[in-house]
Amino acid sequence: MKKSVLTRYRVMAYVTGVLLVLLTLGVIGKYLLDMDGADGFTSVVGIAHGWLYIVYLVFAFDLGSKAKWPVKKQLWVLLAGTIPTAAFVVERKISRELESQLTDTAKVPTRA
Repeated sequence: MKKSVLTRYRVMAYVTGVLLVLLTLGVIGKYLLDMDGADGFTSVVGIAHGWLYIVYLVFAFDLGSKAKWPVKKQLWVLLAGTIPTAAFVVERKISRELESQLTDTAKVPTRA
């Protein structure tokens, strides 16, 4: 597996996570605090999160299929983009796991 596959996933995990946190804050501002302007903010961030979550799903699925994850782990990673702050936690755990595997395979000499 190439490091670029992990990098794409990591970028989209952060983007999705940030947008979901912003969306959550917007919904709180709109419905609980009755803030002016929260309606438009929530609409824009909600649409952006929805479209970018689809990109996140594609990249996370690509990563999982190349890493040969079991279905349960794959679903866990895919759903992380729907729970505020979960994308950050899951991304960190997955990145540590896969980076150690990438460095282990990079150290293995190949035959000439």
